[in-house]
Amino acid sequence: MSMTGVLRPGHAAIRVLDLEQGVNFYKNVLGLLETGRDNQGRVYFKAWDERDHNSLVIRQADRPGIDFFAFKVQSKAVLEKLDADLKAYGVTTERIPAGEMLHTGERVRFKIPTGHLIELYAEKTDVGNGMPYVNPETWVPDLKGIAPVRMDHCLLYGGDIDATRKLFEEVLGFSLVERILMEDGKTDLAIWLTCSIKAHDIAFVRHPEDGKLHHVSFLLESWEQVLKAADLMSMNRVSIDMGPTRHGVTRGTTIYAFDPSGNRFETFCGGYQWYPDMQPITWTFDNVGAGVFYHDRKLNPAFLAVVT
Repeated sequence: MSMTGVLRPGHAAIRVLDLEQGVNFYKNVLGLLETGRDNQGRVYFKAWDERDHNSLVIRQADRPGIDFFAFKVQSKAVLEKLDADLKAYGVTTERIPAGEMLHTGERVRFKIPTGHLIELYAEKTDVGNGMPYVNPETWVPDLKGIAPVRMDHCLLYGGDIDATRKLFEEVLGFSLVERILMEDGKTDLAIWLTCSIKAHDIAFVRHPEDGKLHHVSFLLESWEQVLKAADLMSMNRVSIDMGPTRHGVTRGTTIYAFDPSGNRFETFCGGYQWYPDMQPITWTFDNVGAGVFYHDRKLNPAFLAVVT
């Protein structure tokens, strides 16, 4: 795939109920690196193997959830083109000036039909991954906590996932990788979309309330690390939702758990690579249990219902 447009997920901005409790959790339990604080009270983090300054931003609020989710694009020229394409498609965009977020260039923000705010940007300061670009080692010692290698994707809940899919495909160049159908055998219950060769960069589930967060996901390198993450969650009395287990959809191995404010997060590894000449995979409603949790082959109702 020639990646000439949207490159990858760039940052997730979420709300927490207690800022310092959230900082302690994301720094010492999840094992992200704190990279800065701004005059708006936001705290910035990155995973150890990410080069850009930040991929997760938290702020204190009276309710948890997600403020916005962003994708990095290839260049400023691409950013201008996508802004124009969005406007031509009928989407209202807002320009957020460079520096409004620490070490982050100008952003294009817009609301999608599920009620979520999505951002595009082209520039963010490269702060490195703790190793040089010449003759590096293979990993950084003395990492804290679970220590994922990157923020990988998110799953969002909202009503009009059909129009959202159309926008992502027709304007932003994403492709449908997998889908779960509702009982009528026609309507999408859930969709997984990619802008890369990953099994997904963002996913959506049909839900009566717009603008909801199901989870932000962080990538680990092996099933062994997923099991170690479960140990670390137990040691730190983290509320685990599901796992360790495997998905049928994307074939990734996974644990779902909650931060102290009730925001669900995922630590996962695996999943297949996807290319544009592949057909989307469809799961029928009678097999939705295996699609979501391949080992149990049944759904945990709270897994679908609890969102922030």
